[in-house]
Amino acid sequence: MTSSPAHLRSIYRAILRELPPRPILATPRTPLHTQLRATFSSGGGEAAITTTASPDVASELVTYLRSQRNYATLLERYNPGMDMDETERVRLTARRVGMDLPVTVKG
Repeated sequence: MTSSPAHLRSIYRAILRELPPRPILATPRTPLHTQLRATFSSGGGEAAITTTASPDVASELVTYLRSQRNYATLLERYNPGMDMDETERVRLTARRVGMDLPVTVKG
């Protein structure tokens, strides 16, 4: 299947949007960014993308990356205690049912 350069550029940009951003643009590209750029490069033309992967596979990759990002967002939203330590989780659970834990004195 042949794709126009504009469509390939659109897929490339969509993949880059779904990847974690670089903190400062002055930093060098990650190996993944470099590989993507080489794959989608205009110097290689359309043959570069069709020999390694089809544009359909790249579109599926965009969908997968977007779904994984949404999954991580939903997981954080609906399971807020995942990254809490055990004592904080117990304290918040007790407060949820209307009790306060006693203050323990260390010493």
